[in-house]
Amino acid sequence: MTAIERHIGREEHLRLHRRAMLRCGAVATGGWLTGLSQRLARAAESGDPGAPPRSLIVLWLQGGPSQLETFDPHPGTMIAGGTEAIATAASGVKIAADYPRLAEQMASVALVRSMQSAEGDHERGTYLAKTGYRPDPVTRHPTLGAIVCHELPRLATDIPRHVSILPGNWPDWGGYLGDSYNAFKMPDPRYDVPDVRSSVSRPRLEKRLDDLAVVERAFAAGRGRQVDGTHHRETIERARRMMASEQLAAFQIDDEPAELRERYGDTPFGRGCLAARRLTEVGVRCVEVTLGGWDTHVDNHSSHTALAGTLDAALSALISDLAERDRLDHTLVLCAGEFGRTPTINRLGGRDHWPHGFTVALAGCGIRGGTVVGATDPEGGRKVEDAQTFPALGATLLTALGIDPSVELISPAGRPIKLADAEPIGKLLG
Repeated sequence: MTAIERHIGREEHLRLHRRAMLRCGAVATGGWLTGLSQRLARAAESGDPGAPPRSLIVLWLQGGPSQLETFDPHPGTMIAGGTEAIATAASGVKIAADYPRLAEQMASVALVRSMQSAEGDHERGTYLAKTGYRPDPVTRHPTLGAIVCHELPRLATDIPRHVSILPGNWPDWGGYLGDSYNAFKMPDPRYDVPDVRSSVSRPRLEKRLDDLAVVERAFAAGRGRQVDGTHHRETIERARRMMASEQLAAFQIDDEPAELRERYGDTPFGRGCLAARRLTEVGVRCVEVTLGGWDTHVDNHSSHTALAGTLDAALSALISDLAERDRLDHTLVLCAGEFGRTPTINRLGGRDHWPHGFTVALAGCGIRGGTVVGATDPEGGRKVEDAQTFPALGATLLTALGIDPSVELISPAGRPIKLADAEPIGKLLG
């Protein structure tokens, strides 16, 4: 079995029809569906071809970036440790001086500078950031990307709708939605998609598949229910469609002009961001691109400066490229890590884990660019102004994508669980 077939896997055991799912949510909450959720359900079920498809691109900064050396500098203060700031295209908004290209795009970017997390460990923090829920011993929640793929209408897409490029330690997962919502993992886009080319000639491949069909029919005799439960036939068929699909070209960034590739940066992450834009154009609903190395317990400033060169080029190019293609209104970009870093600098020149006040950046899909939500203490205290959480951030992102965050799914244990258990951050929504 190829990696493609392993990824596609069996369909989730919790594949509820959207209308039935929403009805369960209404019963669980003891009330009727809101008008918004009804409209969303009808639009999703109809798959209105006139509605522009929406997608999510997550730039995941694995390890926890320092808010001070990225989006929330406090120049001239003790906690800055020498970090300088520059003005941006958004009036009154300054970011770290290592991001001159992004500064030019800040009129399209919103910052939440008052993020707080209940988890200061990398794995648990990543779980909370990606799902909006703290780790639970009995329920594995789906990541936001998996929810987006589950909730938005399925387009005529032969390739996976959920993709993780340069996957880190914990790439996006389907949780109780099932393994079919796990992100399809891709290496640096300079390389071909693995396992999509047959090792034998087409006639020989077809003969093998014919032989497999004979074996499958014999095995299925008298076992229809068990065979249908494995979704093996659908897995094979979807794998075959992907292997023959012209949409695989979306992974091939060499088709782009050299000047554009240079804007994104000649780095794996830059190429990943360019591939993410191409993938959303063919109907991929969520692409996660990971940039690791932010866990700077040692030599924080020089490490962040090196990473800034990669992130500044890729993020600024992605935003401007989407805008130039009239895709920014239909593509939501989130740039975030699991937490921030301490205002104090340790004896090794590093900053340690800090879940008490850090920043995420987002743009597109009607998010109010140039907006700043909240503020951290310039003296390094734990109190923040207008504190925000990952559940609220998730609710905001879902709302921007046209998904009602209050809708409830039913877990395999029969437990109703909201897509996001918080209210959206109203200041961010246009």
